[in-house]
Amino acid sequence: MNLRTDQALIAEWIKPGSRVLDLGCGDGTLMAYLQEHKNVNGYGLEIDEENIVQCIHRGVDVIQTDLDKGLSEFKKDTFDYVIMTQTLQAIYYPDKLLQEMTRVGHEAIVTFPNMGHWRNRLQIAFAGHMPKSKTLPYEWYNTPNIHLCTLTDFEALCTSKNIEILERATVDHEHQSSIGMNLFPNLLGEIAIYRFRQND
Repeated sequence: MNLRTDQALIAEWIKPGSRVLDLGCGDGTLMAYLQEHKNVNGYGLEIDEENIVQCIHRGVDVIQTDLDKGLSEFKKDTFDYVIMTQTLQAIYYPDKLLQEMTRVGHEAIVTFPNMGHWRNRLQIAFAGHMPKSKTLPYEWYNTPNIHLCTLTDFEALCTSKNIEILERATVDHEHQSSIGMNLFPNLLGEIAIYRFRQND
């Protein structure tokens, strides 16, 4: 089972034998990998019926739910990690969901497209239209992304919500990293990956 680079980075951050909740788990690829290679247990949450069928075929326990309704069915510290890949920008209230993630999990991990990437900046500045790229392939009128942000925006939100960032990484649209992205993540990173927790 092959993982994208961003998923492989997340897998490296997960300790073996952990309890994991994967929000917007898609077809269950990441969760199935973690079950097989890290001996984790937990659930995926997903709204799309076709993805749910794929999760079941992969042996992933999945619950059909709308993430915009929150995580009230889970008690505090139920999981070691709560993961959400490429879904934060499609949530109506991402600030509330981040707090919910850090409530039900000891740590949380998110990935999202970075609007601060230099190509996005150029498209707005010189072409005068909303950016389109391999990580943001939609037109402005049909995009599922309703709350796009930059790395700077995300980190400011974490500060305002008393959330401690533990690790950060960035990759490009081919899910590869580089030295330049490490030096200038908000300018050169196309996809952001964060591990964080609530400050006590």
